[in-house]
Amino acid sequence: MSDKIRPEKPGEGDRESDRKYREDTERFVKEGKVEQAAEEARDMTEEEKRESHLAEEKGRSRAREEDPEIEHKSKGHPPD
Repeated sequence: MSDKIRPEKPGEGDRESDRKYREDTERFVKEGKVEQAAEEARDMTEEEKRESHLAEEKGRSRAREEDPEIEHKSKGHPPD
């Protein structure tokens, strides 16, 4: 994608959104928030797990393509 071509919606592949996402993710990890988020995810009710899974699937369905380097073991199956 050319630097001069901008998608209609921010976050639809533009470099600024990509940079911000990567910076936010790096900050989240450096601040040690991963373990807390994992604990909260483990404590989810069955209904919350289903809702989370459906939201993830909806997001993936809108993605242009998935990263071939990532193996999605639960693809198409709700979490345990």
